[in-house]
Amino acid sequence: MFTTFPTEVSPLGQAATAGQFRAFWADAFGEGINDQSQIDALVAATKAAHANAVVAQVVRRGDCFCLRSGLPVNESIAPGFDPLQALITTAHAQGIEVHAWVIANAMWNSTTPPKDPNHIFNLHGPNASGRDNWVMTRSDGVSKLSDDWMLDPGHPDAAAWVANAATSIVRNYDVDGINLDRIRYPDGNLGSLVPSWGYNATALARFRAETGRSDTPSNTDPQWTQWRRDQVSGIVRRIYLESTALKPRIRVSADVITYGYGPQTTGSWENTRAYAEQLQDWRGWLREGILDTAMLMNYKRDSLANQHQMYDEWSEFAKDNQYRRSVAIGSALYLNDIASSVSQVRRALAPSAAGNSAIGWVGYSYRTPDAMTDAGTRSGAIGRAELIKALTQPSQYDTAAQPIFADAPAVPAMTWKSQPIFGHLRGTAVATNGTLLTGTVLHLVEPSAGAVLRTTTTDGSGWFGFVDLPIGTYHVITDSTLVSGGVLGQATIVAGTVSLLGAAAPISTPTPTPSASPSPTTCERTDGPGIAAPAKVASGVAGFHATWYGQSGYSTLCPGETARAVVAYYNSGTRGWLADTMGQVAYLGTWNPEPGQDRASMLGGNGEAGSPDTGWPRYNRVAAQPAEWVGPNQVAWFQFTIVAPSVPGTYRLAIRPLVEGAQWMEDFGVFWIVTVRAP
Repeated sequence: MFTTFPTEVSPLGQAATAGQFRAFWADAFGEGINDQSQIDALVAATKAAHANAVVAQVVRRGDCFCLRSGLPVNESIAPGFDPLQALITTAHAQGIEVHAWVIANAMWNSTTPPKDPNHIFNLHGPNASGRDNWVMTRSDGVSKLSDDWMLDPGHPDAAAWVANAATSIVRNYDVDGINLDRIRYPDGNLGSLVPSWGYNATALARFRAETGRSDTPSNTDPQWTQWRRDQVSGIVRRIYLESTALKPRIRVSADVITYGYGPQTTGSWENTRAYAEQLQDWRGWLREGILDTAMLMNYKRDSLANQHQMYDEWSEFAKDNQYRRSVAIGSALYLNDIASSVSQVRRALAPSAAGNSAIGWVGYSYRTPDAMTDAGTRSGAIGRAELIKALTQPSQYDTAAQPIFADAPAVPAMTWKSQPIFGHLRGTAVATNGTLLTGTVLHLVEPSAGAVLRTTTTDGSGWFGFVDLPIGTYHVITDSTLVSGGVLGQATIVAGTVSLLGAAAPISTPTPTPSASPSPTTCERTDGPGIAAPAKVASGVAGFHATWYGQSGYSTLCPGETARAVVAYYNSGTRGWLADTMGQVAYLGTWNPEPGQDRASMLGGNGEAGSPDTGWPRYNRVAAQPAEWVGPNQVAWFQFTIVAPSVPGTYRLAIRPLVEGAQWMEDFGVFWIVTVRAP
């Protein structure tokens, strides 16, 4: 399910946000949430460690450690006891968040089938035939990895089951987050960077139908590889939007792969095993905005020099590739002694060389808090006590005077959800005759301009979604001949909500397609509504800092027409901005990805470097602070002029504030969309 996403999104970290995410992963393979006494101990240990969240494994292999999800209840749970509800009640009473951890592609791992006849292994396991068989197979015919049977993300019914399993927990429990694990293709491949799984017969038939091919593609066939990668991303997108529709403030997270060296050594993100072998494009999920938090499974032995390097490379890469979302660095407590784990926590929470920080840390796992516990040479309780001491008190494990978890902060807010400026859209594409449009390309257009803003492909059940849309009204169109007139529907986007595609209003001119020019009309300028300031902003952050504080609306212009744009920034730092003084004056600069850092833009400039002359201070400086002095807790209203290019279409300008000669300040992904109509 391929989706294009806004090109104006910057890869850098989120702005400074109060608080820090601190959590244990609590797995379901031993002590953790099996009864109330275990839950009490888990919550007490979390509180003692000055942590504020538990990521609890509740969906393990097609069943749930809960009673109200619609899934079979795990066979080990005492009748009538609801582990997830008991954990929520106990943890929330102590101010601790609960994130429900779901294993996405696991079916079963025993020769003895589940007792419940409705378990997916009994209904859709290796004994099922045709479309009823959801089992992941490898290109050489292997259908399980060690003892694990897995479902195939390319099978439309299996993908829908994963999405429904996750959202049923969101719907029926007061969880603070939904956490996806093994949301990828598996290990056990036929070579490094050789993605060998995904050959379920139904999945292959879908690929052939959507691409027009008739062959069985090789493991590394580029089209087949991208198609499989898109199926995983499609599940994440669906869970993100459906969960956010149910609970707008829920945190959707995923436990993501960091195998081997990071992109710094491999040469690029696309050369890493995560992307190329496991087909898990978690950087793309952050960029598109279909994940609130990537929790890195950065599991490395710190005593080994090469793994120490791997840990630091992945941590650095993640901090610098958060886009408008967030990352938390996870480390393997079970692989390390306590001193090494504390060192890894410190490095996880330190800023990157570029000054970007993760929102926190997650430890795997509560059950095995150190290598000695994992080796069976001491109990988990003793290991946890030592770990908690090392994190919260001066000890022999840590040479720093101040313990890493000396305080007990709150979980940081997700400003993109608590102070939203964008909305989202979801729907199901249906042909005029009532059949589902699966694997069908759709376009999002602004009706009056006709410009295509986004493109996506429906999943195997016809579902589709778009994330982070500016407020306004849009049409969803398709080139499919199965839709009369090409218009699937219309939706009005409201900030902070997930809109559902509805019937389109009548239009008097034919709906344009991406290859067609807009219908001739009399060009008239329109200006969209302004975007209000957030309800709450950071304040008193040491040094130079800025927080986005509202902006004027997006303009639809005629070719050559100009418009005045305004954006407000709040001085959230402790240092003021002084005009005309190098090292203290605040500007807005051109930023990534369009036109790029310090690059000229076709939308404005000072006439240099090929830019039009619209009165900017320089071709790469959009505006200077309007007042001579902007002190801490004051607002600066930057103003600048944009000119519409001569060719109709949609153009973007990304900007970021900076103190000239000192530093770039926070990146909130601020951009302008300028739509140019035909004359």
